Amino acid sequence: MTSFRWLALGLCLLTGTLNAQQLSLFTQYRENATILNPAAMESDFLAYGQNMTLGATYRSQWNGISGNPRTQAVRFSFLGDGSGASLLGGGYLMNDQTGPTGFTGIYARFGAVISGDPEYSGLAIALSGGLVQYRVNADEITLRDPNDVLGTASQTELFPDIGAGIYFYQMLNGSRDGDMFYAGLSVPQVAGIDLAFKNDNGEFAIQRVRHYYAMAGLYKFFRNDGFLEPSLWVKYVEGAPINADVNLRYQTPNSIWIGTGVSTAGNFHFEVGFNLGDNVGLDTNIKIGYGYDYSFSSFGPTAGNTHELQVAYSFDRQ
Repeated sequence: MTSFRWLALGLCLLTGTLNAQQLSLFTQYRENATILNPAAMESDFLAYGQNMTLGATYRSQWNGISGNPRTQAVRFSFLGDGSGASLLGGGYLMNDQTGPTGFTGIYARFGAVISGDPEYSGLAIALSGGLVQYRVNADEITLRDPNDVLGTASQTELFPDIGAGIYFYQMLNGSRDGDMFYAGLSVPQVAGIDLAFKNDNGEFAIQRVRHYYAMAGLYKFFRNDGFLEPSLWVKYVEGAPINADVNLRYQTPNSIWIGTGVSTAGNFHFEVGFNLGDNVGLDTNIKIGYGYDYSFSSFGPTAGNTHELQVAYSFDRQ
């Protein structure tokens, strides 16, 4: 999947049209679940019962390549109290730059969790809505004719954006009492948009297409307050093969966690981090994590490594 953005840019340079994976990727996708699915629950809520979270992520992809993708995101989410239906809200700000193209978007999310007791189970339905600025540094783009460039230093377009998602979580009973299962489906960008940047000599078009995401996982809690979390993130966009990330994370009884995984696109994932919360006597939770990707596909070894840093602060809003 990580090869999609460069593949798309290459197709753009040949044909003047971009149509492939366009949304930002995350190694620590569980910590950015509310960006990928507006109905998702934060990992701090599922694991620790904290219903309000502030977080930030910085990702530098394919380091060593000029113009490599860089993503920054800040997010906020909360779950209101209630019986029958609880308010789900928040939002995020994201900036992404890949070579001469980039976007900056600000979003709000709003929805409801249908549940008799949202601490134990719920069905969430939510939408995200926002405004996105797409930009092209046109003098860095050459079309079919090497002498044919767009000729303008930069061009921008503003468009509204909307996403939709559904998410289910359930505390399991019986021999697995206390464990938490979750699963969700989302379309982060519902509307397809054609953006055209042109001058007298040529045209550069970005065709935004729908992306379809599915996510599922399980928190297996142990008596020593540690847990094991297997998870799956499946991505599909028209014109590209289905891609799946499979990961496993272990939270130690103390503060450190470690995780690993692979994707069908030929990427190896590694992550490590620490939590400061109940384990050190705090009512709040502070989380800092680092993610690393290495591509072992035929395309990947020339693309460099990927580094990702995320921080989050969560607490239980009474």
